[in-house]
Amino acid sequence: MPSAAALAPYADYVLQDAAIPELPNHYRGKVRENYDLPDGRRIIIATDRLSAFDRILTAVPLKGQVLTQLARFWFERTGDLCPNHVLEYPDPNVLVCRRLSILPVEVVVRDYLAGTTSTSILSMYRAGRREMYGHRFPEGLRPNQKLPRTILTPTSKAFDAGHDEELTPAQILDGGLLTAAQWEEVSARALALFARGREMAAARGLILVDTKYEFGLDAEGRIVLADEIHTPDSSRYWFAGSYAERFAAGTAPQSFDKDFVRSWVVARCDPYKDDVPPIPPEVNLEAARIYIEAFETITGTAFPLPATDRPVLARIRANLAPFL
Repeated sequence: MPSAAALAPYADYVLQDAAIPELPNHYRGKVRENYDLPDGRRIIIATDRLSAFDRILTAVPLKGQVLTQLARFWFERTGDLCPNHVLEYPDPNVLVCRRLSILPVEVVVRDYLAGTTSTSILSMYRAGRREMYGHRFPEGLRPNQKLPRTILTPTSKAFDAGHDEELTPAQILDGGLLTAAQWEEVSARALALFARGREMAAARGLILVDTKYEFGLDAEGRIVLADEIHTPDSSRYWFAGSYAERFAAGTAPQSFDKDFVRSWVVARCDPYKDDVPPIPPEVNLEAARIYIEAFETITGTAFPLPATDRPVLARIRANLAPFL
């Protein structure tokens, strides 16, 4: 596993933007560049941008490649449980997929009382709530405790940069967000995917705590898994070996510190009000090391460091030549 110092040659090897004028129907997301082809395919380029506090903070070397290849690892190992949108990977940072009509409900599967956002069950539980997402939670649960059973906590899908909102199954059906058959299928597929991820993570000494799934409908109306799956950006992992001791001591479980850059910023300013100071290269390199550590721990394979003889975007353009 490379150290932050060993990654020094990649300090400037970042993909900040991936605008390619020759590709049609460009949509720029927070961290991905999307292009819709006339034949129903979509090209998704994962940049190295890191987004937090409703802004782009920096670009972390190799982040886009890590997330693309880690999602590929999981898509290839769960295709028997749910069809996914993947068609091909012409470049380490690029996915070519089927364009879907994204369903307006995201599904988060949870095994533990954890989380930090306003829609997390731990935040709500600490605020005194015991009815959440259509579930009744018992008294006396402690932070990071395993739940009595695996649960689904659906949220609305915010398409226009809004905030996801808590949903119950009744609200999903009564509001016409999904049909009863769609909700039944989405629920079953999400639980099956989580069970597979939990089993494989355990074999690598990890606990898959919770994860988000996004589904869409293809041209034939089938429910298809979209976006990404079981990456550090969409899932929470803890190290199993130290969990029991830390839980007994009331300390936070050991995890991949994906909030490393976020924590550095918060220690120096209020990112919602102040200008964010320039983030030093050594901070970005440590963040890159953490992403690579996650890849190697989850997959059990070495991360393939790319050659640095040409810029990332030049390599991507060459690999996308058949699409230009």
